[in-house]
This record gives sequence, C-alpha cells and structure tokens, in this order.
Amino acid sequence: MKALIPTGDPAEQVVLADVPEPVPRANEALVKVEAFSANRGETFKLEAPAPGERPGKDIAGLVVQPAADGSGPAGIARVVGHPMAGGWAEFAAVPADALAVLPDTVSALQGAALPLAGLTALRLLRTAGPVLGRRLLVTGASGGVGHFVTELAAAAGAEVTAVTRDAVRGARLTELGAAAIVHDPADARGRYDIVLESTGGETLPVVLARLAKRGTLVWFGQASRTPATLDFFDFFDGPESAVIRHFHYLDADTGLGDDLAALVRLTAEGRLHPEIGRVADWADTATVLTDLRDRRIRGKAVLTLS
Repeated sequence: MKALIPTGDPAEQVVLADVPEPVPRANEALVKVEAFSANRGETFKLEAPAPGERPGKDIAGLVVQPAADGSGPAGIARVVGHPMAGGWAEFAAVPADALAVLPDTVSALQGAALPLAGLTALRLLRTAGPVLGRRLLVTGASGGVGHFVTELAAAAGAEVTAVTRDAVRGARLTELGAAAIVHDPADARGRYDIVLESTGGETLPVVLARLAKRGTLVWFGQASRTPATLDFFDFFDGPESAVIRHFHYLDADTGLGDDLAALVRLTAEGRLHPEIGRVADWADTATVLTDLRDRRIRGKAVLTLS
C-alpha cells in the first residue's frame, strides 16, 4: 500500500512510499482511510523522526476487517479513529476501542477533524470541572483545541475569553460563543476561575496572574516551545492558593471510542462544528505540513485519499 513516511528534511517532511499493508492484532480493525487530518504538534515530531516512525493519529474511513476478538464496530462501517501512529496511509490498523461509528450526516472530512483536538477539548473541560457561570480564559485559541473548547464551554454556560492574535479567528470564536476576544494575554481583564493554558514561555506567568483566588490553571501545552518560569511570591498578588494542573489528553478515565462517539453525536446534532481550514489531496501533504507549521492555515488541515 501507499503511505506517507518521514524524511527528516524540513523542506519536505514526508514522502509517499510503498510499505507493507498492516496486519491487525486481535483487538484491532483494519480501516481503509478516506481522510486524515494533520496537527501542528505532528509537524514538530517530524523534525527529528524516530527510525521507522509512521505519523497519523486522526483518520476517518471504512472498516474493511472488523477486530477478530469481536470488539468495536461489527461488519463494514464508516468510522472515525484515533490510532497512535500510522494513519497517513491507505490502510490503518486501529484499536477497536479507539473507533466510533460515523452517521451519514457527518462527513469523513468532519470526522477526520475531530479526534486529537476534540478529545483534548472534551477532556480538558472535564478536568476543569463545572463551568456554568464561571469565567474561563483560553490561550492559543486559534487552533483546533481552542475552537472546540470555546464552543463546548460557552454552550455549558461559561463566560469565555479567548486569546488569539488572528482577527479572523477571533470573529469566528465570537460566533461560537466567546464573550470576549483579546489579542494579547496581558489584555485579559479581571479574574478568571479557570485558565486553560497551551502556550508556555512568557504567557504562563501572565495568565496565572489573571487567575482568581483558589482558581485552577490547567497547563496542557507549550506551543511556544519555550519553558515557563514562575515565582512563588507572584501567587500573593491575586491567585493565592491557586492550583496549577498538568494535563495530558490520554490520561483519562473514559475510553477513546466513547469520547469519540460523544464528539460525533455533538457534531451530528449541530452542537459542535469542526473547523476545516484546508482540504487537499494527500499527495500535497508535505506542502500542507509546511503551511501548518508556519501558521498559514486557519482551522484543521484535512487530507483526502484519491
């Protein structure tokens, strides 16, 4: 089969190559991939790929061989899946518990845009706890996670302030329920019960200072690729006894398949709207990855297999 494999070359991070078709384990289904999405974090990993590494975590397609142990979707089914690797290919072996069935009302493009960003957003809000009537600040809101968090949190009754330097994305986040848009975290006004922080570097101490007493900051990324420095005594300027919580989206008490099914249901009901910034043929993946890395794509980049 054809698959995209890393090159280690920043000018062309992946190339199409012939590789063996995957042989599923007993608990895995074989999925014929129709579309996959790329995440900016994946472009970072491609800078120095491990030997034999195969990218691809967000896919949608058709189950052509159900899991031998009887788990997951039975028979031929349209699905969205979240394998840990190998999804940028004609076929992918996906753990059955990391699949969810796609109804006819949700396209493969929408499905492929859901997994990593949607799972992160859903589990972030569960980690944050009840948000009804609470003030919530989201950094790095231009990306897929920020978009999903804003829509889900606003629908749950939070007063959301989104941080984005992109005016177009700011307007869209307002449409999705954000109460305020700021272009610099230092411009966020007042105190916040919850801060969802994904930038790191200089941003983290700035948004920590906007946290209310006994508030919670959930640190879920470091997109700036710069470590943060905190001063113990800064907490006494406002966020006294605040909590800083590290977050990893795979550290959850719910299954991937169950949470994917919840995201699919919300999308089918028109309560969640995957933002697709670019659709391209998978032969153009290298170009798309460069544009994604350099932030020239608004919304999710989805590649289709022809």
